[in-house]
Amino acid sequence: MWTLGAQTSLWTGPGQGTRQVAELLLAFGLGSLIGLEREFRGKSAGLRTQTIVATAAALVLLVSKYGFGDVLHPGTVVLDPSRVAAQIVSGIGFLGAGLILTRRGAVRGLTTAAAVWETAAIGMAAGAGLPLLAIVVTGLHFLVVFGYTGLLRRSARHQVVVVRLAVHYRDGQGVLGRLVASGTSTGWTLHDLMHETRESAPGTVYAEIGLSGRGEPSELLLCFSELPGVLSVESLDDDSG
Repeated sequence: MWTLGAQTSLWTGPGQGTRQVAELLLAFGLGSLIGLEREFRGKSAGLRTQTIVATAAALVLLVSKYGFGDVLHPGTVVLDPSRVAAQIVSGIGFLGAGLILTRRGAVRGLTTAAAVWETAAIGMAAGAGLPLLAIVVTGLHFLVVFGYTGLLRRSARHQVVVVRLAVHYRDGQGVLGRLVASGTSTGWTLHDLMHETRESAPGTVYAEIGLSGRGEPSELLLCFSELPGVLSVESLDDDSG
């Protein structure tokens, strides 16, 4: 009788296929949760990326565990089911590396890259039949991105932090002077300034401003964005979550 189990061992028993599908769906669900958190926070690797990474990692691990039953022969052919799992760990690094950007000494995307690597590990745990570990690590992810972010924001008020902001503003309206005065008047120290006009946006200036001080960078960003003549303000620092 023909069965799919001859190739993948998926239907070797009434509960085997159901368990493997459940492991895939668990990886899919947990990856989706992390992806939603990334999506809501505006990060580059969002819902689709995280879900695909977790589901694919679980599938690859299941293939590594069950996909070679038709070629195994005791005493002749013996396979190590962990070999493909090891390649997931190294291979996911290429995807994470593509999410990390470095510009003028500022690093962005480290947390997002780490989240992709973490999602792959969660998918591997789900595919390996370790649902409790997959669920616990998913819970710890939300503890880090929400709990630790709040803790860092509170501690930032008591230590010197460095922030780099990209400001796009209208030329000829004295905006740069107001930016510097606004930053220094709120306790920040200017230590780096670069500005240039761009042909693609005539009548405007792009500036990168580096400041250090004790306070919340988001409040400084809001202060700059409310100044007359400022078109946009963006943080160039590493993402906080």
